[in-house]
Amino acid sequence: MTQVIFLPHAEVCPEGKVIDVEPGVTICDAALANGIEIEHACEKSCACTTCHVIVREGFSSLNDSDELEDDMLDKAWGLEPESRLSCQAVVGNEDLVVELPRYTLNHASERH
Repeated sequence: MTQVIFLPHAEVCPEGKVIDVEPGVTICDAALANGIEIEHACEKSCACTTCHVIVREGFSSLNDSDELEDDMLDKAWGLEPESRLSCQAVVGNEDLVVELPRYTLNHASERH
């Protein structure tokens, strides 16, 4: 099992959380399965940026992003070199430290 450490986020995960994840699962699916309600407006189809995360540690252990994901990430708020769409980032064998950005660009969110 791989540990994924979610850093505290004021709304989604105020205390932060450490979860054990089976390699091969996306960061988004792992978060949702463990009570971290990360936004995923396009239902994990790589058509938006609401599940954008920043992988602070373990980035190189993830699967490579493809051109579609890279194009979508260009539209994400707070883009950093270690940014990924969590619906596309597959957990490998190295532990991860994940930060949820402060904002997302979700014009259809019912929470706003």
